Amino acid sequence: MSTAKRSVPFSLSRLGIVAGNTFLEAVRQKLFNFLLLLAVALVASAQLFREFNFGSSELKFIADFGFGAMVFFGSILTIAATAQLFFSEIENRTALTLLAKPIWRTEFIFGKLLGVFAVVGVFCALTTGLLLALIYNRETALIEAHPEAFEAGRLIHYGDLLMMGVLQWLKFGVLAAITLLVASFSNTNLFTVVMGFFMLVICHLQYLARDAYSHVTALPLRLLVQGLGYVFPNFQVFNLADQIGIGQGIDPMVFVRVGGYALTYIAVFGALAVYSFSQREI
Repeated sequence: MSTAKRSVPFSLSRLGIVAGNTFLEAVRQKLFNFLLLLAVALVASAQLFREFNFGSSELKFIADFGFGAMVFFGSILTIAATAQLFFSEIENRTALTLLAKPIWRTEFIFGKLLGVFAVVGVFCALTTGLLLALIYNRETALIEAHPEAFEAGRLIHYGDLLMMGVLQWLKFGVLAAITLLVASFSNTNLFTVVMGFFMLVICHLQYLARDAYSHVTALPLRLLVQGLGYVFPNFQVFNLADQIGIGQGIDPMVFVRVGGYALTYIAVFGALAVYSFSQREI
């Protein structure tokens, strides 16, 4: 960083400008509109697929189907948007022009991260809202048709649906930070996208590796696996929907702990992305 830039204090205002421009650029992309419409269509069609429910309650099936669509398309949107928005700045040389001005690379990286975070926030808000309305209408119809099954009141805790939507949003934030870290040292958009999906699979399956090696007698190997378990976040902790639809709710303290877990990883991966990008010649 030049002496002129070092004399300029860190600015949340400049960070917000980068985030706002990133958000507007992402919303203009056809990928965002396509995935949003497709996810909304799948969530809305969840009620039509309830005949494929293999034993679980109808309301739980609708909730699981809806959140499954959100996770699938939200993951694609997060990885693709993060990589595309970062490399569009690099390939068009706008990053060079921008960083020639008194702006910190920290502001640039976290501005990009917050912009993508806002985009997936809109995605999660719309799909969660639609899913909530769909389940409420269906539960109301079931209450009218079978009032004896709802003598204790509604089975769905709608606050839980909102908490699940927030947790998925935070998980996408972690995924965006990981993808941005890869992009900070990657040379191509394609490599970043491929590595983003590879990291997504690792984060979803790492708990299996930890469980499998938890009883290993070799101490170095066990410590290595445990260490890798901390390096890669466990995305299974964000799946708290097991109790939805069977009359139980999500513990608010568990929600707070998982939220803190996500924010910690976002901050750590974001800081690593800043450091990596500071070493990069553009």
